[in-house]
Amino acid sequence: MKTTLLIMAAGIGSRFGKGIKQLTPVGPSGELIIDYSIHDALEAGFDRIVFIIRKDIEADFKDIIGNRISNICEVEYVFQELSDLPDGFSVPENRIKPWGTGQAVLAAKEIINEPFCVINADDYYGKEAFVKIHDFLVAHEKTQFQYCMAGFILKNTLSQNGSVTRGICQINENNYLQAVKETYHIIKTDNGAAVEYVGEINPNAHVSMNMWGLTPEFMDVLESGFVQFLNDSDAATTEYLLPTIIDKLIGYGKASVEMLETNDKWFGVTYAEDQAYVEESFKKLVENGVYESPL
Repeated sequence: MKTTLLIMAAGIGSRFGKGIKQLTPVGPSGELIIDYSIHDALEAGFDRIVFIIRKDIEADFKDIIGNRISNICEVEYVFQELSDLPDGFSVPENRIKPWGTGQAVLAAKEIINEPFCVINADDYYGKEAFVKIHDFLVAHEKTQFQYCMAGFILKNTLSQNGSVTRGICQINENNYLQAVKETYHIIKTDNGAAVEYVGEINPNAHVSMNMWGLTPEFMDVLESGFVQFLNDSDAATTEYLLPTIIDKLIGYGKASVEMLETNDKWFGVTYAEDQAYVEESFKKLVENGVYESPL
């Protein structure tokens, strides 16, 4: 059975502030975060990589990572473009940022015909999550609208250097997602986690880090939902986001999403100041024998 890892690497990374954060070396031998994700995914059984990138970083992306990965597995590229809109819609004059993770995944609609896992390029998820999602996709190969997500603990996903956005999850006793709310400006405090100006969130809450196990019919959901989003939203500022889309599917009773809890610690580069911590984290993983160096 074929399974694809779909990597969202088109984000602008406005909070990072220097260079292209998806292409920033963080491993002891100059590895990128994406290198570790691909290594773990292939080890878990995924056999195809699809990169979602922007046209303006295509040459650098292929030179730094894409051409290397194509030597070890099947690789394809799709492009998230601001102007890639359904018929009848145009980009508002003051729209600068991409349309969000929903549109990013939708960019791969024409080449996804098998179960797939979605991840962010600049997040490290750990080995366990890839194994669990791959096993779930294999077990549910012939079913539709049965999805999964890797569940992380909020306190393990915060930055010391500023606020973050997380999908705060409500999980039932059977580990199924009941709701997920994209929550902004979450900051780390002495007591755990808080949302700026709103109030405190349980630091042990489960969160989505945009690591989803999905099947091809989800692309049709994204396509029809994008039209509705463009009709109903403030198209100049809002984003079409995976957690919001999946939350609506659950709310309408159209899909089930199993939360696959992982004990691995997430880390990633949101701010430039996060880079030193991430480099040290990978150094420790190598020292502990989790990875070789070079990878």
